[in-house]
Amino acid sequence: MTTQDIRLGADIGGTFTDVALDLRGQIFSAKVLTNYAAPEQAILDGIQIVTAQAGIGFSDLGIVIHGTTLATNALIERRGAKTALVTTQGFRDVIEMRTENRFDQYDLNLKLPLPLIPREHRFSVAGRLDAQGHELLALDETRLETLADEIRAQGFEAVAIGFIHSYQNPMHEERAREILAAKLPGVPISISAEVSPQMREFERFNTVCANAYVRPQMEDYLIRLQSRLKDEGAQCPVFMIHSGGGLISVETAIEFPVRLIESGPAGGAIFAADVAARFGLEKVVSYDMGGTTAKICLIEDFTPQTARSFEVARTYRFCKGSGMPISIPVIEMIEIGAGGGSLAWVDSMGRIQTGPESAGSEPGPACYGRGGVRPAITDADVMLGKIDPDNFAGGAIKLDKAASNDAIAREVGDKLGLAPLEAAFGICEVVDENMANAARVHAVENGKNVSENVMIAFGGAAPLHAARLCEKLGVDQCVIPPGAGVGSAIGFLKAPFGYEALASRLVRLSEFDAQAVNEMLAGLCDTAERFVRAGTDGQIKRAITGFMRYQGQGWEIPVTIPDRPLTQGDVDVIKQAFRANYARFFGRAIDGLDGLEIEIVTWSVKASDMRALPSANPLVTKGQPIEITQERDVFDPRHDGLLKSTIIARQALKSGDMVMGPAVVVEDETSTVVTALFDAVIQGDDSILLTRKEG
Repeated sequence: MTTQDIRLGADIGGTFTDVALDLRGQIFSAKVLTNYAAPEQAILDGIQIVTAQAGIGFSDLGIVIHGTTLATNALIERRGAKTALVTTQGFRDVIEMRTENRFDQYDLNLKLPLPLIPREHRFSVAGRLDAQGHELLALDETRLETLADEIRAQGFEAVAIGFIHSYQNPMHEERAREILAAKLPGVPISISAEVSPQMREFERFNTVCANAYVRPQMEDYLIRLQSRLKDEGAQCPVFMIHSGGGLISVETAIEFPVRLIESGPAGGAIFAADVAARFGLEKVVSYDMGGTTAKICLIEDFTPQTARSFEVARTYRFCKGSGMPISIPVIEMIEIGAGGGSLAWVDSMGRIQTGPESAGSEPGPACYGRGGVRPAITDADVMLGKIDPDNFAGGAIKLDKAASNDAIAREVGDKLGLAPLEAAFGICEVVDENMANAARVHAVENGKNVSENVMIAFGGAAPLHAARLCEKLGVDQCVIPPGAGVGSAIGFLKAPFGYEALASRLVRLSEFDAQAVNEMLAGLCDTAERFVRAGTDGQIKRAITGFMRYQGQGWEIPVTIPDRPLTQGDVDVIKQAFRANYARFFGRAIDGLDGLEIEIVTWSVKASDMRALPSANPLVTKGQPIEITQERDVFDPRHDGLLKSTIIARQALKSGDMVMGPAVVVEDETSTVVTALFDAVIQGDDSILLTRKEG
């Protein structure tokens, strides 16, 4: 066996840091509390545990794959660097004016996220390109020389450059970077033409600001992580998983840290897609609930849905337009502040609310005994009997049920006249209904019916809530795969080396120039493949997408473009593909309007190394009922009270066993609650299938 056979995934979450080690197909995993002061320490602690389990050392590791929420948290909590924005004269306030779209037009007190960079830190420079990238006014280089002195004098730690129409021609941004860099040694400078070469100024400017804002912090952290790993004897390369689900080098991650914002959740979606492929499940909804957030993602044909942009730090739950837009390729999912550490409270109208504020790992839920006094969802799960206080995390963390009882009574029960057990049930019902609503909204926005999907649940808290969520959504089957508690970290091990290159080039089909398009696509292919080659010498596959619309429309839909040199004859092929996709999204294509133009706005080339799909084994829905040897009282929603429920360790079950609900299947990193409406059947790979009882 060589070190190349040993792969390690590490996922830093808001509450827990998950580590998974793949030793020739055998998975060893650990879950440790996230260390906010030194995030890399939690990774090292987790590696120490799994290498000891596997009987190897740090020096035996062949590759480390890492994903983190640190960039996301820095944006949400506004803990980034002091950043200057240099932009085109007259466009200083673009990131504050946004799109002037009122997502709730009747709310007179509309609350929007403040811009990352305050107005006094935004500077304008004369110079202008037109919409085709032709120079209208030369760049004011004298002003840039003076500006460099101002930026140095004011102690800025990072610079973002965003000029109008630079996605068409980067020459002004590149020249501005050259001038500033000469006078600002050691200050990282990000330009929008490289970070997000897409049209729409607000989204592009905001993305390059976010990249610059988190860049010093992420650079410091990633360099520190590599150094600490080497100090422990690990000589292997470290790769990062980006928001689109592929692997990139640490050097690329340092230059474009904004691409790491959804890296942890992306690993979870890849994990779910791999499980879907193993069972031949073409329609899947993945449900990832950790300590801080819950994520829902639709997966079709074993591939997670993707998008070109997303929002962070929304001020209104589920409300598009209320957050900070980040314009990068991303696995599309909906995320809500509902994790095991999310805090429960009562609002002014006497309603139970949960999140988005989280107890995190410090101080954690009240039951952790680390100073937390407010009740979290984990406290409610303890009260309801879903979690055994003496066997949490395999017994590594002893929970205080009395503390949960006191916190829930004080913060929720006493305010509503409810007993602590009733209040705990109310907390969990609110959480589960919020997640069900999020799943319904996400499915409807994509023209899907969520009840037609099989659910795949993972993350430390998801198996505790999955059965109840299935009840609410009308989903009949749910798979809890092995290692579900550290699903995102295992997903990192399945991720391909991949990168998506984008460019906005408006091409009307009536004016399609095959030669010009081929030259532009060749440049995108070279860019995407160059990033992939940094991690692999294997065979590369590509996918080319055009984001298209009818002229005059405000948004685009994705259309697959043939991966070959295009000819003028391909215009009809692309047009028909667009019409078919348009009908799939909106019911029918637009017919009967003479001269209605179709145009391609943005082009995408996604490159990744080739990975063979695993052979599919259909789900087994029947099994042999096991003999009951241990029971405890667990609250069941359908019976509105405590029920005697089977308690069994997951490692005691084998393929073909059936556990009849109500029951709890216990393992070190999580527990699977089987409500009275479901039975659990163990699959050939040790996955748990929750299947709704007949009748």
